Amino acid sequence: MPNTSHSVSRHIKHRRLSIPTFIYGTAWKELQTEALARLAIDSGFRGIDTANQRRHYYEAGVGEAVRKVLGERKLKRSDLFLQSKFTYAAGQDHRLPYDQGANYASQVRQSLESSLNHLGTSYLDAYFLHGPASGRGLTKADWEVWRTMEALKKSGSVKSIGISNIGIDQLRLLIEKSEVTPAFVQNRCFAKAGWDVEIRRLCRANNIIYQGFSLLTANSAELNRREIHEVARRVGYSISQVVFRFAQQVGMIPLTGTTSIVHMKEDQAVYDFELTEAEVDTIENIAV
Repeated sequence: MPNTSHSVSRHIKHRRLSIPTFIYGTAWKELQTEALARLAIDSGFRGIDTANQRRHYYEAGVGEAVRKVLGERKLKRSDLFLQSKFTYAAGQDHRLPYDQGANYASQVRQSLESSLNHLGTSYLDAYFLHGPASGRGLTKADWEVWRTMEALKKSGSVKSIGISNIGIDQLRLLIEKSEVTPAFVQNRCFAKAGWDVEIRRLCRANNIIYQGFSLLTANSAELNRREIHEVARRVGYSISQVVFRFAQQVGMIPLTGTTSIVHMKEDQAVYDFELTEAEVDTIENIAV
C-alpha cells in the first residue's frame, strides 16, 4: 500500500539493495553535468541517474564528479547509488557507445563497459533498458537485450536491472517471461494518468520499485490547481516539495533534474514534513 501514514526514510532496502528515495537526474546537462552532479552530491543526493546516450546525457561528466568526490574521501563508492542505461541506436546520435554492427548482446556488454569506464567504477547499482524497441509488445531485440542484462546481474557487474519508458502491456509481458523480474520501472509520470497509477499498481504487486521523472515539467497545468496551492500553504513548503513528498508517500522514487543549488537543498527538505492521507488522495486525483 502507499506509504501515507509514516515518515519516509532517505534509503529503503529492496532485494538486498540500499536505495536512495530521491534521485538526481543528469539528462540535458551537457558540459554542466560534472558541476551539477557534484552540487547534487554535495547537497545530499546519493542516487545519480545517467545513461550511455551522448545525445541527451554526458555520462563521463557524471564520472568526473564521482571520481573527485571519492578522491576527497568524503564518501565511499558504497555510499552512492549509480544507475545508467543501455539505449538502442535509434535513440542515439552518431556518438555510439558500441559497434552498431554487433549483435544486441555484444552492444549491451560494450555499452556497459563504456559506462563503467565513464563512471570509474567496477559495477553499477542499477542498469536499465532505456525503452523497448517498439511502442507495442517486446521484440526479439528486447529479449536479447534483457537476457544479456539478466546475465550481467548474475555476474555481479550490475546489482539490479530495470526498464524505462514502458507501457503496461509490455511490463506485464516482461514480468511473465523474464527470468529476473525488473527491480525498477522508470517512467515519465503524468497526473492525467493518475501519476501512472496502473503501472504503479502492477509494480507494487510484483515487488518492483517505480521511479518517476518529469513530475513537475509534465504536469504544469495540474500543479497550478487551487488544491495544490492549499496543500503547499498548509505545510509551509513549495509546490515542488509537496509533489516530491507526495511521490515518496505513494511509494515511488522521484527524480529531479534541477540546475539550481537552492532547489537541490530544498529537495532534501522533503523529509522534514508529511502530507495527510487526505492530501495525498487530493494530489493523486488532481486531474480527475
